[in-house]
Amino acid sequence: MGNGGFGPFASHLTQNRNKETHLELFRLGIAETRELLEKGEVSPAEVLDSVLGRIEAVEERVKAYVTVTPDKARQMSASGKDGPLSGIPLAIKDNMCTKGVRTTCSSKMLEEFVPPFESTATTRLMEAGYVLCGKTNLDEFAMGSSCENSAFYPTNNPWDLERVPGGSSGGSAAAVAADLCMAALGSDTGGSIRQPAAFCGVVGLKPTYGRVSRYGLVAFASSLDQIGPITKNVRDAAVLLNVISGHDHRDSTSATVEAPDFTRALDGDMKGMRVGVPKEFSVEGTDPEVEAAFREALKQMESLGAELVEVSLPHSDYSVPAYYIIAPSEASSNLARYDGVKYTFRAEGAEDLLDMYKRTRAEGFGPEVKRRIMLGTYALSSGYYDAYYLKAQKVRTLIKRDFEEAFKAVDVIASPTAPEVAFRAGEKADDPLKMYLSDIFTISANLAGVPAISVPCGLTGSGLPAGLQLIGNNFDELSVLRAAHAYEQSTDWHNRRPSL
Repeated sequence: MGNGGFGPFASHLTQNRNKETHLELFRLGIAETRELLEKGEVSPAEVLDSVLGRIEAVEERVKAYVTVTPDKARQMSASGKDGPLSGIPLAIKDNMCTKGVRTTCSSKMLEEFVPPFESTATTRLMEAGYVLCGKTNLDEFAMGSSCENSAFYPTNNPWDLERVPGGSSGGSAAAVAADLCMAALGSDTGGSIRQPAAFCGVVGLKPTYGRVSRYGLVAFASSLDQIGPITKNVRDAAVLLNVISGHDHRDSTSATVEAPDFTRALDGDMKGMRVGVPKEFSVEGTDPEVEAAFREALKQMESLGAELVEVSLPHSDYSVPAYYIIAPSEASSNLARYDGVKYTFRAEGAEDLLDMYKRTRAEGFGPEVKRRIMLGTYALSSGYYDAYYLKAQKVRTLIKRDFEEAFKAVDVIASPTAPEVAFRAGEKADDPLKMYLSDIFTISANLAGVPAISVPCGLTGSGLPAGLQLIGNNFDELSVLRAAHAYEQSTDWHNRRPSL
């Protein structure tokens, strides 16, 4: 499939306000839509009808959603709740609890689970007036980099339906790229917001660990998981972050740091900013076109007045192995609760309680989840804990210190988001190691807990998007957003959309 480019759509609306134009409101982002709604030029019902019509037209090919909620969306849209997201149709990754709407984690284990409570992130969206148009597909329990590990079906990349959208928030990124919502929430444990954002040519922001409450997010690796926005532009990411940020007493890891107004960073200016370029991030095997797009992005930031500074993150090589001990260990512990006793899938025909446990977990979990549970259980087992888990945690501390040292000299650190563009479906299915290396540039930010964003920075010769990653210091999303917005506004990549 080729690529398309719609360009800034708001100006087109200003010139031509006929019925046909209103049918294409789905192409807009949050800020543009809110402006039209506040002026009374469109109604919330028109906005929602446009997005639901788009879902009906193309969702069958993209498969971004696990559950579409048109009735709930119309009810929320008609409520007239006032707020910064009033009338805005958003999608939610299906590992965040939504009261009365099933939350599956794309797993057979939770296929019929309907939460009796709402996550803090989605509660804050509700208070801001958002409209839920559906729950998006993911790699089962957020374990994967391609969205092929869903128990239901893989999601396709809107730029080329034979390629993956990335993972684990592949459904959210594909939904935003295909205009099946105006923005979405994802979760990021090792790159699960940023890598699919790069593959799908949209913006994905992982906030500082603790910035956004994890209450109601189904746990994968509790010390790494973080909820964040996937949007059509940087401004919308700042708007969503404003809504979902802030302390929550129900999450013991929620930071008591006050959240600023993140939109104040969006001045389009990079003058005087110092951008770190890690010498260790020149990774063998990086796609030459991705590397070229990254180098062009560095030149563009330099032309905007930024100073490029070489920095060292000497323990970067250990980020992937450390992550794949820590994350599966925490997953092994977190997923022990799925035993068929309470609210999850239960296998039939068990002879006794132990047999029921075994059968339920054997039938309820997919291959990748089982692989990570086994890795984690092994790393935590007697005799191996010190050799693996404890050592990985020590390496994590070293990686965190590398960032602390680097941020004494720079404001943000730049790298490609992923070493390649979206790969073909099935291409890495039989090689877990190759799949794990998809997150080589993103994992270290999770281990250190620092914020990072991916913004579109180019298209390859075959019309596939590449992403630029900008990493910031703890709780300095303002610098990350400032740099990302200035770069974005000086290029046209964020206006490109796939042709479906």
